[in-house]
Amino acid sequence: MKRCPECRRDYYDDTLFYCLDDGNALLEGPATAKSEPPASAGGQFGDEPPTAILHSTAAPGEAPTRAQINTTDQTAIFPRGTEAEPRESLGGLSERQSLSAHRAAKPLIAVVAAVILLVGGFFGYRYFSASGSKQINSIAVMPFENKNSDADTDYLSDGLAESVIFRLTQLPDLRVSPTSSVMRYKGKETDIAKIANELGVDAVMTGRLTKRGDNLNITVELVDARTNKSLWGEQYERKLSELLTTQREIVTEIVGKLQLKLSGESEQKLAKKYTESPEAYQLYLKGRYYWNKRTEEDLNKAIEQFKAAVDKDPNFALAYTGLADCYGVLPYYSTVISSEFLPQAKAYATRAIAIDGSLGEAHISLAIADLGLWNWAEAEKEFRRGLELSPNYAIGHQWYGQYLEIHGRYDAALTENKRAQGLDPLSLTISLDEAMIHLAKGDADSAIEACKRSIDLDPNWYAAHRWLALSYLQKGRNSEALAEAEKSVDLSNRHSSTLGILGYVLAQTGKRSEALKIAEELKTAFSKRQAKGTDVGWTYLGLNENEEVFAWLEKDFESRNPTMPFRLRIPPLNSMSGDSRYKDIWKRMNLPE
Repeated sequence: MKRCPECRRDYYDDTLFYCLDDGNALLEGPATAKSEPPASAGGQFGDEPPTAILHSTAAPGEAPTRAQINTTDQTAIFPRGTEAEPRESLGGLSERQSLSAHRAAKPLIAVVAAVILLVGGFFGYRYFSASGSKQINSIAVMPFENKNSDADTDYLSDGLAESVIFRLTQLPDLRVSPTSSVMRYKGKETDIAKIANELGVDAVMTGRLTKRGDNLNITVELVDARTNKSLWGEQYERKLSELLTTQREIVTEIVGKLQLKLSGESEQKLAKKYTESPEAYQLYLKGRYYWNKRTEEDLNKAIEQFKAAVDKDPNFALAYTGLADCYGVLPYYSTVISSEFLPQAKAYATRAIAIDGSLGEAHISLAIADLGLWNWAEAEKEFRRGLELSPNYAIGHQWYGQYLEIHGRYDAALTENKRAQGLDPLSLTISLDEAMIHLAKGDADSAIEACKRSIDLDPNWYAAHRWLALSYLQKGRNSEALAEAEKSVDLSNRHSSTLGILGYVLAQTGKRSEALKIAEELKTAFSKRQAKGTDVGWTYLGLNENEEVFAWLEKDFESRNPTMPFRLRIPPLNSMSGDSRYKDIWKRMNLPE
């Protein structure tokens, strides 16, 4: 049994950790006899507000692993006295006088009791309404803590969180922090108030996962970050094969505790079963685990897992979407330029939509593929459809912003980028996309600010230093531009895109011989399919050798390099917009100048 150290209330449910009256942590204490009021139909006692209960839940069809008990005090009860023989009072009054005084005091006692109840009820209402009645409109689901400290089971702890995030994002009226934002807190001390402030959310869910053989122990807690009050907690004892069912249970509980009003469509989305295969689901989790790392090596590992998932379940639309995502972004992360990546992305996205046309993420995956393939009308159609179905999908808004930037619609592009940042405020790539849009508009100051925000989040993010170098150069801050360009090359292990920018900056700052060496290095990389034509073109543009620039741009056009339209919009290549050859390239890409 436990007792509140502040109000001295006793609790007989050993799974409770906090006092239901004042929120203080419970301590072990001596038992005191209490009578329990009858339970209400809703499972709570009397009119007591819903309480945060941490208890264990057995798998469906099994006996509970721990009993759930809820107790509460009676509310201001004044017992009636028993009649006894009149006696002489201590003050010397007669028995009759004493009895008469006692009877006369009863109305006064009733008035006092009523006042106490009224005042107590008022402040109780104020307390609970202040702490619990305001609607929660946003939530962050933290990566589950892997208690095994085993990298081989990280995919379970990370994947379970991502699955919960995905399902919650299907609710249009709830803003959910995406995986890319919450993963930054993985392995760090959980400070609910700080996390909520940085992500701009009302509630935070944390969890722990332990795997022993085929057995899982999963503990979750949902906290209202505005009041630091626990809304719900649960412990699950499950088999590994039951993980798919468990994540559905967790989402159902969250929705219930947040008291969200769901439309019929939202209810259908929450109840949807994307696969009945536990094996396919676990392979899908592994795929997303590698996908989130966003390196060429990890993207290829993700492809292996997603392919294994669809082998287990050929109708698993989410796994096909994962394959489309991997092939859709490989051209931007891979050192090997392949013309096969984007057609495969399109094929897998189309397959996902054929299985489940209501999956907004699949439409966005198809849009990304069409964007890279320069199928402009198809891309915009799929972006719009995808965002209509999944309005809280940050990547969808981010990439639609890039589509608008390519088409010269800069203000609309910034609007979409801001929506993406609102959904995913800690995303490196979204902040960097903002910098590119500002560069395209000719606003170097705003581009510098956006680059610095990315660098604040991750000082080792080489791409941010690359665009910061260009932004500084636009402002005539040459020494700073050179320092940032060199840093981006070092951090990227001499990635071709950073070498191209360094070559341009070197040439523009009078270091011609060094720039020519960079150009030769890039041409060698291009011959090995490890550099893009625009990488070489950047350097020759700095050297004012325009014939070479257009020769290398033509090579990119012939290979249909998906990054080419983005690069033509920003400095330094957009400085050639007055050249007829530049205009001809835009015309052949079916884009406005």
